[in-house]
Amino acid sequence: QVQLVESGGGLVQAGGSLRLSCAASGRTFSSYTVGWFRQAPGKEREFVAGISWSGRRIFYADSVKGRFTISRDNAKNTVYLQMNSLKPEDTAVYYCAARESIVVVTTRNEYPYWGQGTQVTVSS
Repeated sequence: QVQLVESGGGLVQAGGSLRLSCAASGRTFSSYTVGWFRQAPGKEREFVAGISWSGRRIFYADSVKGRFTISRDNAKNTVYLQMNSLKPEDTAVYYCAARESIVVVTTRNEYPYWGQGTQVTVSS
């Protein structure tokens, strides 16, 4: 199994930036595909971005394309989500999730391992 811990959330004004980190421990993290999801109050948890174990396959939700960048450093067992040009509608709890596969998927039920989440609040 792998354990995930998110950090880097906080309060930021619209147009600002934050970088989230997802630190992993446990089994060899480099064999896991990682996704970032978010859940706003009263809404379903939605896919934000995903990255394959090698970093060569990356996918983004349309709502964040051009503003968010996902990356990973397998030597540090960490995946990052750089969020720029933040909007109030980006406000949510952000979760990282992992699956032991080379395939990046956007369906949350395909990820068995989850972190506890980190709050991101964007003020207008």
